[in-house]
Amino acid sequence: MRVSVRKDGSVLSHAPDNWYAVDWHRVERNVRGMQIRIAKATRESDWRRVKALQRLLTRTLSAKLYAVRRVTQNQGARTAGVDRELWDSPESRWEAIGRLKRRGYKPLPLRRVFIPKANGKERPLGIPTMRDRAMQALYLLALEPVAESTSDPNSYGFRRNRSTADAMSQIFVTMSKKVSAQWVLEADIKGCFDWINHDWLLSHVPMDRGILQKWLKAGLIYKGQLQATEAGTPQGGIISPTLANVALNGLERELIEHLGAKLGIVKAKKLKVNVVRYADDFVITGDSKEVLESEIRPWVEAFLGTRGLQLSEEKTRVVHIDDGFDFLGWNFRKYSGKLLIKPSGKNVKTFYRKVAETISGNKTVKQEEMIRLLNPMLRGWAQYHSPVVAKQAYTRVEHLIFRKLWRWSKRRHSNKNADWVRKTYFHTVGGRDWVFSAPVVYEDGRKGLLELYQLSGTEIHRHKKIKGGFNPFDPMWEQYGEQLRQERMWNSMRYRKQWAKLYMSQGGLCAHCGCALTDDTGWHDHHLEYRVHGGTDALSNRVLLHPHCHQQVHAAKVAVTKPVPLQ
Repeated sequence: MRVSVRKDGSVLSHAPDNWYAVDWHRVERNVRGMQIRIAKATRESDWRRVKALQRLLTRTLSAKLYAVRRVTQNQGARTAGVDRELWDSPESRWEAIGRLKRRGYKPLPLRRVFIPKANGKERPLGIPTMRDRAMQALYLLALEPVAESTSDPNSYGFRRNRSTADAMSQIFVTMSKKVSAQWVLEADIKGCFDWINHDWLLSHVPMDRGILQKWLKAGLIYKGQLQATEAGTPQGGIISPTLANVALNGLERELIEHLGAKLGIVKAKKLKVNVVRYADDFVITGDSKEVLESEIRPWVEAFLGTRGLQLSEEKTRVVHIDDGFDFLGWNFRKYSGKLLIKPSGKNVKTFYRKVAETISGNKTVKQEEMIRLLNPMLRGWAQYHSPVVAKQAYTRVEHLIFRKLWRWSKRRHSNKNADWVRKTYFHTVGGRDWVFSAPVVYEDGRKGLLELYQLSGTEIHRHKKIKGGFNPFDPMWEQYGEQLRQERMWNSMRYRKQWAKLYMSQGGLCAHCGCALTDDTGWHDHHLEYRVHGGTDALSNRVLLHPHCHQQVHAAKVAVTKPVPLQ
């Protein structure tokens, strides 16, 4: 740690002199303090102050440290841009902080790659360089408080503490009653990220216009050729989802205001118009098919048109709730007046196809490895659908997977009879027969069975929807946000019981820096006394740390203690 001193001898500040000397608790506190001030100025519509505070934040050391940490700790940290540069060492990360300057900054073109979509098509991604990613993360810190403070209450995509389950719950709230709207405009924006108008973004996004224009016009390289970018925000950029959200903000609020001004507030409410949006997918409810087709859809098309966007004709339709519609992998439909939400048929087929391809593509791996490949897939899919009516889908998919694994097992031993195959690959666990499981020896010498995750054993838990007015940058919502974060982290960990116990014993905080453990930050399981020195896997010898804190602890050989003793 380096101490800066004024000429009179008083301490000016404490600045780290290397990556491992960073006090991340102080960094997060400084950044959050500035973001709260930006959000407050936004709510007061003091746009001059917003701009001044944003400029101040993007120049602070704390914000630059935070940005570099974010782009070097996420899943894309091992994917390079066109310069093939990675910040994979503490020295390179520390050096990168000094390169995050506005003056002289010129982003490099994006590296174009394509990834497969569920419908068989390909989704284009633009991969920025590490420096450009860090600059986007830096300016996103200043933009996000403004975007959150001006967002529609029922917009749920790419926003803090909001998820697809919240969007699903809001649809349930608006359509589950007998007097609820019966018609739905199921809409999808055609190539949202590819066609957003640059001039509209430059005129309406509250951030440094010079920097934004450089990103939008950076171009991309595909097959060695430089291509210009005249419209859209590249999928793959850290700031792109927030830019898309800013472009679509107002869809709900302005539509309600339009109807109120045209028809009057009382008549507008009788139309039962509600908007639920997740990223570029949204649904709008209405009391009649005519209102949605003749009044709502033309207004939506005009709203999108000013932003350079248009609805997808093949994916946009008006349906009755008794016929049902698919949204975010679920099917919403009323049966004899009762709204049931189930995994959509398309989602179930896509998931099973993915599992079947994994099994077929690993014909020679050991059974233990096969189980370790499948369990994260099964657990993730099951947890995603756990808030809805999914038991029938679980049972059906589990049966199909069993048949696939039975064929996989028999193929490996064509000279053995079925009874031998069953006894080798399938065991009785508790009261369950035919459990696909493999004998394993754990690190502490214990023997046991590694089981395939049981889909039908997944508990159904009703999701607790976030409040529409929640703002993570408003101190008034601090206690609510903290409680919400801990409840959702507990739910995400409930199938990993030991981690859940550690998480609750630490109050949801990292045992090293004291900052919150979230799905975004991730976490590592750290042994207080290393196993190579005789430490055990007992909970009393383990704590949860942020991944970067874990690296810091090992590199600096810092001793960590349990913040709260386990009960």
